[in-house]
Amino acid sequence: MKTLLSFLLLVSSALAAPPSAKEILESVRLRQAQQELNLQGQIREGATIVPFRLTQTGPLIRYSFTKPDEALQLRLGDNDSRLEEITREGVEKITPAQFDHKVRGTAVTYEDLALKFLYWPNARVTGENSISLRNCWKLELKAPNRQSQYSNVWLWVDKEGGALMKLEGYDWNGKLAKRFTVVSGQKIEDRWFLKQMRIEEFDPATGKQRARTYLEIMK
Repeated sequence: MKTLLSFLLLVSSALAAPPSAKEILESVRLRQAQQELNLQGQIREGATIVPFRLTQTGPLIRYSFTKPDEALQLRLGDNDSRLEEITREGVEKITPAQFDHKVRGTAVTYEDLALKFLYWPNARVTGENSISLRNCWKLELKAPNRQSQYSNVWLWVDKEGGALMKLEGYDWNGKLAKRFTVVSGQKIEDRWFLKQMRIEEFDPATGKQRARTYLEIMK
């Protein structure tokens, strides 16, 4: 009886063990790459409003802007992502040297759209938290090199659906540089999708917020 009880406790402990960071990130990437979308959106920062159209066919995501015409295209691969800029002159890969470029002058950068952190190999699950009433895994991700603006990223992932609920990016001095938080979601074709995300940019020297931006998606 004692042996059986010990065995059941071991099995129960194994079942309760959290998934690894690698498994969680793979699930997030898979969820991101399975969507089919054609939606209107906007980046709103103070009085500045930048409209765009979001289209996605599986692992190919495109943000299209006007005045001037331009598109940023993200390809989600198995082992890495690739962000490209599409203009009248053609298609050009966005390199790490361009990652700090701002999208239409807002706080959103090319690196933020590239989702490179989802592929960082140095990652660990640090615990669980509730974000916007959603039960989430909390992960710490460390940049593999200095090509990123961020030395490390804290990420909160919805346990049930694998959605990214919150992200904090820290600079190479360990100071908070940017925070992304999902404010609300919406149901589109029987699937939950982002409705509004708040993006806060901080001055690493003082810790004070210097910009607040909203990324909003409309049906």
